[in-house]
Amino acid sequence: MADADDGFRRLPPTARFILQGDRPARDAAGRAFGVALPEEACRAHADGERAALWLGPDEHLLLAPAGEAGHLQSVLDAALQGLAHSLVDVSQRQAGLAVGGTRAHDLIASGCPLDLDPASFPVGMCTRTLFAKAEVVLWRRGAEEYHLEVARSFAGYVLDWMREVNRSDYP
Repeated sequence: MADADDGFRRLPPTARFILQGDRPARDAAGRAFGVALPEEACRAHADGERAALWLGPDEHLLLAPAGEAGHLQSVLDAALQGLAHSLVDVSQRQAGLAVGGTRAHDLIASGCPLDLDPASFPVGMCTRTLFAKAEVVLWRRGAEEYHLEVARSFAGYVLDWMREVNRSDYP
């Protein structure tokens, strides 16, 4: 299976952590991570190659380059010491997919039930949803740029879905 097609591609390996904790834990983790964790529902904050996505009131997904996983684990563990929290490395559980370009909206809309109009799903918004029966985290990174986090076992299925839509005359 090819790793890239027009408008969508598999992203390189990524360090992924799920952090659960109250405000003191989130604040400490944000300082250590170098990106403030969003407090507003369904929003993402990014700085360079690091991002923090709001998944629930006390749950965030932290993304960083794969080579930083061990260092981040140590830094976050130290920052969170003594604070009630859960920090789990889920790097191998998921795969990242990038969808961009003039057909990005059509590709995402083909399998996602959300209203993707910019007024309803603006740049910077993220949420758990379904894409073609696969559970994903969908993040709108730009006007024509999306990031999907999908279970590794479903990545091929999602990419095949997009290939089929891309080759069709779908809007």
